[in-house]
Amino acid sequence: MQTPGSNAGERNVVIIGGGFAGTTLARRLERLLPAPWRVVLISQESYTTFNPMLAEVVGASVFPEHVIAPIRQMIARTRFVMARVTDIDRRRRLVVAETLAGVREIHYEHLVFAFGSRANLSIVPGMAEHALPLKLIGDAMFIRNRVLQRVARIELESDPVVRRRLGHFVVVGGGFSGVEVAGELADFLAGARRYYPRVAADELAVTILQDGERLLPELPECLGRSAARSMGRRGIRIRLGARASLVDADGVMLASGERIDSATVICTIGTRANPVVERLALATQRGRIVTAADMAVDAAGGLWALGDCALVPNAAGGQASPPTAQFAVAQATQLADNLASFVAGRPTRPFRHVSRGMMATTGHMKGVAQIFGLRLWGLPAWLLWRAYYLMRMPTFGRKLRIWVEWSWSMFFSADITHLRFTRSSEADEAAAAGTAPAAVADAIAPLRPPARMAVVAPTAASQTP
Repeated sequence: MQTPGSNAGERNVVIIGGGFAGTTLARRLERLLPAPWRVVLISQESYTTFNPMLAEVVGASVFPEHVIAPIRQMIARTRFVMARVTDIDRRRRLVVAETLAGVREIHYEHLVFAFGSRANLSIVPGMAEHALPLKLIGDAMFIRNRVLQRVARIELESDPVVRRRLGHFVVVGGGFSGVEVAGELADFLAGARRYYPRVAADELAVTILQDGERLLPELPECLGRSAARSMGRRGIRIRLGARASLVDADGVMLASGERIDSATVICTIGTRANPVVERLALATQRGRIVTAADMAVDAAGGLWALGDCALVPNAAGGQASPPTAQFAVAQATQLADNLASFVAGRPTRPFRHVSRGMMATTGHMKGVAQIFGLRLWGLPAWLLWRAYYLMRMPTFGRKLRIWVEWSWSMFFSADITHLRFTRSSEADEAAAAGTAPAAVADAIAPLRPPARMAVVAPTAASQTP
């Protein structure tokens, strides 16, 4: 079975993954590959997620649709197939995928892995059951809803110990994702609290656990210190050298034996390889596919890899490339040139990229950055960070609309809407049965006290009107 629209004689470069790396590679190959070569891009989702902005979705600084871009708007001649890859037959050079029209086999001459990384919650006992990962847009929306649920529950709780546990949010990991979500979360709670008059300021807290000597180890030390100062001024508790050894429903146990009580733990550490890669038995390190200098996994077999899922050596410094959007885009540009050279019988070149700088947000309208040796912090760094991702959006119309909405949101408080999706049929069925709809039941389940916690009736002062 071939993918719909295939023509006899076409030779496919198939890309699995529609993130920064995959879409950039497809767009460049469109211009470089001659006929009869064709680019086929396979992605389970129809959009690219700007993962570094997920923290802003958690903090309601941006709407969810602001951090995604439709893949079809980003490509021209590439054949896009929305499907889930279930298997790869390397001998027959076939990708087996579940599409909206059933299972399809897509032939490839060259196959590129560009599907990013997945959360690995098994690295700490209990994390898979009790921690919340932040990898997908759905993760960000779930965390945001959970935060609002916790604050609403505090208003109905009279036990001060339980109230403080509900209001304590722990972020595991002090890298980019951890710092960004902790900063956004603290600012979101500070802004939202005025709508919850029965919740005191000291009942809400954010703690970040970093198993290292400083925050943001990927950035220069001075920027890591600047980020720590910015977060400390807003009451965020920074625990350095703190390694989580156990996570349960009531908090985190540290390797030192100390216990931190918290009803919500957010995990930003740990990655694992895609299950398809695991079945292919490719060499991996910490969940990333090991590649040659030119990003080949098996050039003779037509396998290549780039982006977050690949461990690509950087000839500019001799170290492995970091899993950032900047390096993913640079790798895509180089790999497109290498593939064009390979099919033309010319030698490929090793990946080489000198970082132009690195940026991170530390909260709403706050950030740190180093660009071409220039170090920035505060609002200028945050504006630069947003400008970079705005420029990555496809089409001028989309850029303009998002720029207007981003500018508007700078002057108004964050949205505290708790979004949940219940279809009319579900609501009608639940009403007839006298139960809550599934979506509602899932939403309120975290509000129920743990089995070993005594239920304390709310006092008159904490009753809702």
